[in-house]
Amino acid sequence: MVMWPVEFYEEPDGAAPVQEFLDGLSPERRAKALAILAELRRQGPALPFPYSSQVEGKLRELRTQYGKEKIRILYFADPKRIFILLHALVKNTAKLEKSDIAIANRNMERHTARLAEKDRTRGRRR
Repeated sequence: MVMWPVEFYEEPDGAAPVQEFLDGLSPERRAKALAILAELRRQGPALPFPYSSQVEGKLRELRTQYGKEKIRILYFADPKRIFILLHALVKNTAKLEKSDIAIANRNMERHTARLAEKDRTRGRRR
């Protein structure tokens, strides 16, 4: 079985917001979130609703819950076919907040720009 690569988005200072979110969860909640991440690694883009759903554009959300708490991890597949975990939250509303979507989109743009810069830098060295 091929496992799909999954990585944490990192801020310019090296902080990984989703990893920090997971580290801050209780063991039971963390286990639920890690289980859905394991399914993403196993099934990749074939992971069905209700475990994964499209938010907008390339942005998707992993969905799980613990009791009444809805745990969401926003992610996308980057140009290198790696799933990048962008932002995570415990959702208390029917829809994702625009501010959470904006954070995930900003992180996606930063990650994509860093990849493009690495590719440009590699191209100049040849």
